[in-house]
Amino acid sequence: MKFEWNRSTIGEICSLVTDGAHNSPKSVTNGKLMASVKDFTDYGLDFSSCRMISEEDYEQLRLQGCVPEIDDILVGKDGARFFEDVVIYKQLEKPALLSSIAILRTDDQKVIPEFLYYTLKTPAVKKDVRENYGSGSAIPRIVLKDFKRMPIAYPSIDEQNRIVLIFKDLDEKIRLNNAINNNLEQQALTLFRQYFCDYAPYGGDVPSDWKEVSLDDACSRITDGSHYSPADSPDSPYPMYSVKDMETYGFNSSSCKHITEEDFCKMQKNDCVPLVNDILVAKDGSYLKEIFICSEQKDEAVLSSIAIFRPNTNIVMPEILLYLLKQPFVRKDVGDNYVSGSALPRIVLKDFKKYRFMLPPMDEQLKIGSVLHAIRMQTKANIDEIHSLSSLRDTLLPRLMSGELDVSDLDL
Repeated sequence: MKFEWNRSTIGEICSLVTDGAHNSPKSVTNGKLMASVKDFTDYGLDFSSCRMISEEDYEQLRLQGCVPEIDDILVGKDGARFFEDVVIYKQLEKPALLSSIAILRTDDQKVIPEFLYYTLKTPAVKKDVRENYGSGSAIPRIVLKDFKRMPIAYPSIDEQNRIVLIFKDLDEKIRLNNAINNNLEQQALTLFRQYFCDYAPYGGDVPSDWKEVSLDDACSRITDGSHYSPADSPDSPYPMYSVKDMETYGFNSSSCKHITEEDFCKMQKNDCVPLVNDILVAKDGSYLKEIFICSEQKDEAVLSSIAIFRPNTNIVMPEILLYLLKQPFVRKDVGDNYVSGSALPRIVLKDFKKYRFMLPPMDEQLKIGSVLHAIRMQTKANIDEIHSLSSLRDTLLPRLMSGELDVSDLDL
């Protein structure tokens, strides 16, 4: 139980508590990767949008401790999501890091990396860090010299391993489901491209009965969410999402705002509440990065950074439109012709609704659309299981990491 646990501080159980580079080296075309807090994913770093720096700059940063090792814990240190992002680093590629990421390296004789990782994921610790070890309001950040003094309790190494084993099994199943979904997504994108871009089943030519249509022709409504953002009402059951809350297959409700019933009704009246089969598109900032179909009716509203495409199902199957908008060539075309703004680029919907594409008759759409629909339903089932496993993990997390639950009888 917890009264038998050891008590120490972050600085005492870690051999390294630092952050990345405070000066950003010049970008190069070919070199070594450099990552920042924007490159976090649930399980590591996404290298696809990382900058490159020279070998010389990288080596200097490595000597300064700005390059992670396997089993280091990386924490989002600066910005709007400070201390939201926490990962235990397992990737073979070792990028240099900017100062928006903190690096923690545990002393394995006291605390194993996975135990500290799960400790830092608990709501109580997150709340403690935000309230007592951060500074700044416009750009909040962890103050590492203070963070090192944060108290931490931990059991014996054997008990740490028992606790970690429970979470690793849950996380492995979540990771597997995510991997399956990524594979399904690639299959769907490839299938769409073969039919609608390469016309492979038709000898490489567009069939004569296909018609050129615009997005406006194929949709009964193209709009965006509310341009007015009501005040946050944390205890209300009505979530209000912006583009920052979008993920690959749906919304992340952990950090979104909530609005009152009165404000929700106003948004519903203004058609800012998605309907089943609406396609929700990231419109502002990282435009077209996230696109997904609203699979079930929920009492949730969206802000203007999200576009709503409502397919006319007499003309186009929702999945056909979904995978059209997901194609890389569409994103490039949109960036070249339908986006305004440099500091905050956004899709201009009145122009983009004129975008034209080739569409087959409905009976031909059904041949591929039914397969795409089956893929989407399997993906949704996997996501539902992920949510269930995540909920179980999040329920167990504070109880196991506080010593409330006894795991001494668990076999390793």
